[in-house]
Amino acid sequence: MLTGPLLIGVFILSIAILLVSILKFKLNAFISLLITSLVASVLVGMPMEEIASTISGGFGSTLSGIGIVTGLGVMLGKFMFESGAIETISNAILKKFGDKNSPSAIAMTGFLTGIPVFSDVVYIMLAPVLRLLSKRTGISLVTFACALSVATTCTYALVIPTPAPLAVSEALGIDVGIFFFYALITAFVATVGGGIIYGKFIDKQDKKNNHFYTFEDIEDEESLNDVANGEVAVTVEAPSFMKAISMLLVPIVLILAGSFATLTLGDNHPIIPFFKFFGDKNVAMLIGVIYTAIISMPYIKTEVSQIMNEAADQVGLVLLITGAGGAFGKVLQATGIADYIAQSLSGYSIPILVLCFLISQVIRCAQGSTTVALMTTASILTGTIASSSVSPVLCAIAICAGGMGLSLPNDSGFWAISRFFKISVSDTIRGWTIGGFVAGLTALAFVSILSLFQGVLPGLM
Repeated sequence: MLTGPLLIGVFILSIAILLVSILKFKLNAFISLLITSLVASVLVGMPMEEIASTISGGFGSTLSGIGIVTGLGVMLGKFMFESGAIETISNAILKKFGDKNSPSAIAMTGFLTGIPVFSDVVYIMLAPVLRLLSKRTGISLVTFACALSVATTCTYALVIPTPAPLAVSEALGIDVGIFFFYALITAFVATVGGGIIYGKFIDKQDKKNNHFYTFEDIEDEESLNDVANGEVAVTVEAPSFMKAISMLLVPIVLILAGSFATLTLGDNHPIIPFFKFFGDKNVAMLIGVIYTAIISMPYIKTEVSQIMNEAADQVGLVLLITGAGGAFGKVLQATGIADYIAQSLSGYSIPILVLCFLISQVIRCAQGSTTVALMTTASILTGTIASSSVSPVLCAIAICAGGMGLSLPNDSGFWAISRFFKISVSDTIRGWTIGGFVAGLTALAFVSILSLFQGVLPGLM
């Protein structure tokens, strides 16, 4: 197989093939990743009999680690959406914050609801309400769009059970519960920085520049009254706030308990096997789905089995893309490309956390997919991270932070924001692209601060 700078050439060419196939020929990311993996294997001179097994091995090993959790996570989110639990959480937060601080309320709503459900679902549900709130309060619509989109992006890129951070944790071999704990805190800090503080800056700039929206298409005054007190309209009976939030907390608490029990009680405590079993990510998510299904039954219109089937249909493409990303990562590792790139970059004495962020950010910008960026970066830097003095947990968070910002028109999320909020491309860039980048930098800064205390903080030794 090839060695030295030729490996870099193959890597650059493979990334170019990936970009052209997605952007120019509009191929699905799953097919594009498989083609790129195959071409890279051939160009580097991998034996023909090893190519297929390497690609399928990378695909299978990736899904074996995240497939069950991802499927169960989508089911849990589907139950929360169908039962009205998402609306209940939104209502409670909007009531608590009031009109003046409604962008902060929306950011917190996006932060919580972005954990169990796909961001597009959150946008579809809340965008009409936010347009009405913007009309009534005079707060910039771009501020609301920034608050919601940045918050959901932070949770998607950092917080399990979403597939991207889960795949990173599997690739680096770190404890899921420890990773979840620090990633959740980092995601919250990033939401405040990019979604709330930067969002308020947008509102001030729009008022200063007299940049207002007319909302000529909003004619339903009855709908406007539905949010007169900061409430989302709910047409059917929904679970209470405590029931709704418990659907989210049950699996999270189990996973955290399983991870931190060993740290507090020690490996030899007789109750540790109990915590490890129920704190296993797959078991915890299964318990969470069963609990959520039971709690949701009085509030859903369809059969439980139908909701599960619909969720299974939704998760298929996500798993295919994630698995193909794992296959590409495996090829990078097996061909030596990942090790050579990591060694070359290490020669520039770039701090490992910054390196994790930069590579992830560049790949995210280039091809639009957070999942692909995170998995590729984790594959490239696995060896470097293992040999560094920085906690792999913090490196994983830095990689995820790099996958959050600078979303460009090659990202489907860019157009989802523009379409659902009915804002221009320039406004989408201001609220979504730059807002996400500010959130990513905030996350990088925060995780860098955490690294100063990694010998003290639990789980970061």
